Amino acid sequence: MEDVLDVYEMPYNPSVPVVYMDEKPYQLAGEARDSWAMRPGDDKKVDSEYTRNGTCSIFAFIEPLGGMHHVSVREHRTAKDWAEEIKYLSGVMYPNAEKIILVMDNLNTHAPSSLYKVFTPEEARRIIKRLEIHYTPKHGSWLDIAETELNDLYGHF
Repeated sequence: MEDVLDVYEMPYNPSVPVVYMDEKPYQLAGEARDSWAMRPGDDKKVDSEYTRNGTCSIFAFIEPLGGMHHVSVREHRTAKDWAEEIKYLSGVMYPNAEKIILVMDNLNTHAPSSLYKVFTPEEARRIIKRLEIHYTPKHGSWLDIAETELNDLYGHF
């Protein structure tokens, strides 16, 4: 916990952004019935019954001190999905950063080994060298700003 709290105390440095990452499954729901017609001055009436239209995974990268919020949606949350998101973080979102400080939970796919499953060893190593990873403690992922934001924005699933 102290390691993550030390990261929180770091001063803003645009050359070394501190990015919080989390992903969460999300249920895709549709309306089972049409909403009721509204009368002037009344609120729209929506039935609470819904149809289940599958699930997806929402990946969030948040750099609070830089004001950056990035969310992407994927069909799954596999090692491949995580690796592709990390490559995007490194190569597209922060191509000129000296280093990216990344705070995330220790889900089994959130590991440098996932990069090696997807990319050539040279590419995986190139990406890893750009990262400084800090894992939230077990049962302490609430320390991750991205997790807090996903829970606030998209509710609990």
